Amino acid sequence: MADLSQLLQQTMRRRHLTAQALAEHTGIRTPRIRVLAQDGAHGPVHPTEAELAELALALALPLPDVLDAAGTPAGAPS
Repeated sequence: MADLSQLLQQTMRRRHLTAQALAEHTGIRTPRIRVLAQDGAHGPVHPTEAELAELALALALPLPDVLDAAGTPAGAPS
């Protein structure tokens, strides 16, 4: 299981996306994306399930993989 920070960093690098570009595409603030990419879901900023869904869509990743990386099982109450 990949950590959310690893998953975001690898995918953003592979797709040549900056945090700012991803923020513009998703509507999630740039500093928030930077913190998630640096610290993952267990840092000071905890992503919402809606944010995880937006990130999965924007990065063309399967939502269950993103939820798993964030430590949120698919279908779990948020």
